[in-house]
Amino acid sequence: MFFLPLFDENPSKNVPLVTWFFIGLCFIIFFYQSNLTDYLELKFIYKYSFIPFFFNDFNNQNPVSFLNPYLTLVTSAFLHAGWMHILGNMLYLWIFGDNVEDSMGSIKFFVFYLLCAIGGSLLQYFSNPTSDIPIVGASGAIAGVLGSYLILYPKANIKVFMWVIIIIRTVNVPAWIVLGIWILGQFFSVSAGSSSGGGGVAYFAHIGGFITGMALTPLMRKKGTPLFNEQLTSPWEISKANKSDIKRTFTHNRSSSLPSFKRTRSSLPKFRK
Repeated sequence: MFFLPLFDENPSKNVPLVTWFFIGLCFIIFFYQSNLTDYLELKFIYKYSFIPFFFNDFNNQNPVSFLNPYLTLVTSAFLHAGWMHILGNMLYLWIFGDNVEDSMGSIKFFVFYLLCAIGGSLLQYFSNPTSDIPIVGASGAIAGVLGSYLILYPKANIKVFMWVIIIIRTVNVPAWIVLGIWILGQFFSVSAGSSSGGGGVAYFAHIGGFITGMALTPLMRKKGTPLFNEQLTSPWEISKANKSDIKRTFTHNRSSSLPSFKRTRSSLPKFRK
């Protein structure tokens, strides 16, 4: 089974300037990185990526990077390892970032995003402090956005592309199911990721960012912004409510003072099925 979120049915109230800024910045850096020679690209990655080994012991100065290891907790969030990596991350940020930015305001969201990036990298560091493998990608920060969205809009509908063997279609799925499956997948993948000797996916960074986002959201949301928003309902709930309203209206009309339904039906408005 394969499913991919495409967009949510939860329009934002304001223009998500910070979300667009982060998306644009990531693509600009990626295009610059992609146009470097192999040697210069590798040097660029080692210069700005987060490497736990050098963060663990400042005496082991990274021979390539002039940056303080603390700064690489942030700079690493704007590097990506390939097209699939950046496209997947930016898709999730585009779908979920605008509503989270709405709930906090642009300035708080800017700080929130960076804190989630730091939280994700730190958990990855604690999982393997001696690793000398560069950690790159916005996954930790975006995982924080997903964690925030989960506790803000769990009932928002996500349009998902689903592929099950020979069945291909798009369906509406509540956010709590989409994001719940995503974070559970990170936990189940941790053992496989940590057991590999080479590079791979930094699953602990995803989990760390997700937890950071959930923890920060109640503190950074705007005053009056509810958690677990109950106003967003699924299409089948709306359809059920509409049918109930129609049924009540029809029952009321039948019990009104009209002489009979047959005599007055010609004056009723016509409806298409």
